[in-house]
Amino acid sequence: MLFNGGKETSATEEAGPRITETGKGGALSYALSGAWTTRTVALIDADVRKIEARKGAGAMTLDLSGIERIDTAGAWLVDRLMRSAESQGTSANLEGQSEVASILLEAIREASDKAGDDAVETRPNFIITILENIGRGVYAMRDDFLASMSILGSTIRGAQMKLGRGHGVNLAAIFNQIDRMGVGAIPVVVLMSAIVGAIVAQQGAFQLRYFGADIFVVDLVGILVLRELGVLMTAIMVAGRSGSAITAEIGSMKMREEVDALKVIGLNPVGVLVFPRLVALVIALPCLTIAANFAALGGAILVSWLYSDIAPAAFIDRLRLSIDLSTIFAGLIKAPFMAMIIGILASVEGLKVGGSAESLGQHVTASVVKSIFIVVILDGMFAIFFAAIDF
Repeated sequence: MLFNGGKETSATEEAGPRITETGKGGALSYALSGAWTTRTVALIDADVRKIEARKGAGAMTLDLSGIERIDTAGAWLVDRLMRSAESQGTSANLEGQSEVASILLEAIREASDKAGDDAVETRPNFIITILENIGRGVYAMRDDFLASMSILGSTIRGAQMKLGRGHGVNLAAIFNQIDRMGVGAIPVVVLMSAIVGAIVAQQGAFQLRYFGADIFVVDLVGILVLRELGVLMTAIMVAGRSGSAITAEIGSMKMREEVDALKVIGLNPVGVLVFPRLVALVIALPCLTIAANFAALGGAILVSWLYSDIAPAAFIDRLRLSIDLSTIFAGLIKAPFMAMIIGILASVEGLKVGGSAESLGQHVTASVVKSIFIVVILDGMFAIFFAAIDF
């Protein structure tokens, strides 16, 4: 049987690649002849695939003595035929190959084996993957810490509107950010705080009712809201609302190369973009915390009145006995520090945004998650510190 690309062989096509079947019985034997080069192997590819589809033979022999010319493409086609036979359990042997064909086939075999090894190596061990991720996370934390300290230092030093020249403060930008981050956040902060205060009061009254100590729900709500929940809930909502907005705004400017444009005209991006937002957060978050405390206590008063028959006047009288100034200031002291963390982390993530929308989304998410995580840790550290100094 003569294979020649499924076409009749003419005198002008004698130099094309051909495969002639010479085997008998169960063994397969093929004689390869003609030019097996890049320009001609496409003519014989379909016939080679037909041979590859044959199964059941114990051995296959390829006689390459009739090949006139062979290059990398032809050698790759021969190697593919041999590998296909070996994958089916057929023993493949070569005969009559020239020195050039031997060199090419050996190189093709080595390259294919190496590619297979690389494909296996792309799936590292599970333990190694975990350790690698931990290492990358540690280095990322280091980079974030250094970038945060750089922004914090620049902010403490001054607005730095010009690169190394002047310390002008743009009051209009600061008041604009206070309006957006502080005044604009009042409705959601007040609503959420009132609901949380009401829930705490209802659950506290439900449990204390078994002991006939409904009045102590005032102590529970007052201390919990003023020391912990008021500032913590406010910081979490500000991180989700304003922190994500800061990252998105600075990140969008980074994508459009507006940050680079500020540097070109001699302006410091930290002074123009970060400083007003950071100052606005430090001013707005304590004010929002006060509003949140009043809202939470208002929700608790309403629920206590309706659920436990504790009149608002009785609630306020008991509240005056259960709290003092240290209870109020224990929560308010945390607010500026939480505001600094939210603003700095949001700015760092915004300045890390690349040139794609996917990068922007990833860094906005990272900004919110990191801010909330660090804020909760900071709140716990303050609680431990206040307990240690009996504050």
